[in-house]
Amino acid sequence: MNNIFDAIPKNLEAEVFEHLVDADNVTIERIISKGHTSPKPGWYDQDKNEWLIVLQGAAILAFEEEPSIKLKAGDFINIAAHKKHKVEWTESDIETIWLAVHY
Repeated sequence: MNNIFDAIPKNLEAEVFEHLVDADNVTIERIISKGHTSPKPGWYDQDKNEWLIVLQGAAILAFEEEPSIKLKAGDFINIAAHKKHKVEWTESDIETIWLAVHY
């Protein structure tokens, strides 16, 4: 058995992306951020839909054509394929732990 809160790296110089499940049409990953943001230029423009939930911490997601939204622990969102978005802010004093389902 595994626990989503186990094995959090002590050194988080870069955001951590860990694939938990890889199947034909779905990928589930744990993302760990601590003060990390997306690069200033450019947007995520993914081929698959992405459902994500913040399990711990908080974050602000920016969208190319919509207002930014703040997510706190327990908040989830479904992002349609090719909806351009980026991480604008994450907590810097604690880890923000996300669970993302790409389908």
